[in-house]
Amino acid sequence: MKEIRDNARKLMEKFCYVCPICNGKACAGEVPGMGGLGSGSSFTGNVLALSELKFNMRLIHDVTEPDTSITILGKQLALPVLAAPIGGISFNMGGGISEDQYIRAIINGCRAKSILGCTGDGVPEFIHSAGFSAIKETGGHGIPFVKPWEDEELDKKLELAKETGTDILGMDIDAAGLITLRKMGRPVSPKPLDKLAAIIRKSGLKFILKGIMTADEAELAIDAGADAIVVSNHGGRVLDHAPGTALVLPDIAKSVQGRIAVLVDGGIRSGGDVLKMLALGADAVMIGRPFSIAAVGGLQEGVEKYIDALQGELKQAMVLTGTRSASAVDDRILFKSSR
Repeated sequence: MKEIRDNARKLMEKFCYVCPICNGKACAGEVPGMGGLGSGSSFTGNVLALSELKFNMRLIHDVTEPDTSITILGKQLALPVLAAPIGGISFNMGGGISEDQYIRAIINGCRAKSILGCTGDGVPEFIHSAGFSAIKETGGHGIPFVKPWEDEELDKKLELAKETGTDILGMDIDAAGLITLRKMGRPVSPKPLDKLAAIIRKSGLKFILKGIMTADEAELAIDAGADAIVVSNHGGRVLDHAPGTALVLPDIAKSVQGRIAVLVDGGIRSGGDVLKMLALGADAVMIGRPFSIAAVGGLQEGVEKYIDALQGELKQAMVLTGTRSASAVDDRILFKSSR
C-alpha cells in the first residue's frame, strides 16, 4: 500500500496530496480537486466525528474468526463496504490515468474481492459512459449512480444505466449543489417527493437515494419507494458547515428501524471506522477518497490490496471488541463516558 500511495501522490500532484491522514485540512476549498467546499469543515467534520468515537476493548470471549460478510439489497458481500460513486478523473484527480482505467479498476477490483463498486456521473459524457461500460462488461456487477438532472437528461441516463444489466440503481441527490456542474451549465436540482416517487417507480429496479442527512428525509425516502439510503454530505463537497455523517446516522437509523437499508459514507478510512459506523446503525458503508487513491496508484491491484487491508483491519477490530458478525453489531462496543 505504501508503494501504491507513493505512486498516487505523483500522479495526483496538486489535486490530492495523499496525506498520511486524509482529513481534508490540506485540500480545504479545492473543488474541483479532492477537497471539501469552502472552509472544508464538512469534510473535516466527517473525519473528526468518527475519530472521536472510541471502542470498548473486550477480550474474554471466543470470537477468533469473525464473519465480515453481510447481505444487502439481495447481494452477499464479503465485507460491508461498497466503493462510492466518483468520477471526473481529469479535473478532480489530475488525469494521471484515464476515466476508463479508473472505473475498471474500481469495478473489477471490487468484483474480485466479492464487494460492489459504484460508478459516478457528470460532465463530460465519458464519465458516465465509462462507468456504464465497466458494469456492463462484468454482467451488471456494480451500481450506476446518476445525478439529479432535469427531465430529458435524467430519463436518458436512467435508461442507459438500466442497460448495464444491473438490478440496482442509485441517485446522488446530494449532488444538486455541485459547483463543477453549475460552472458547466448543466442543471441538477433537488426533487420533490412526487417526482422522486415517479422516478423510482419508473426505474423498475432497486433504488438507492444518496444524500440523506436528516431523519425526516429518511422517512420521505421510504415514502418515495427507495430501497436504501446513503447518509452522506457528498464528502463535504456541496454544503459547507454540514455535520459529520457519524453524528446524524444514529437518529436516522433509529427512525427507519429496518424499513429501509441504511448505508453511510464520509470520513471512513479504516476497518475500525467501518465497524464504528455499523455500531451506529448502518447496514454497510461507502468509501470514496481512499478507493480513488488506491485505483490511481495501483489500478485493479491497488483496489484489491486496499480491500484486503480493510478486511484485515475490520477483523482485528471485531476480535478486539468481541464482535462475532458484521451483520449484527452492537452499539455497546462503543465507549460512552459516564461524565
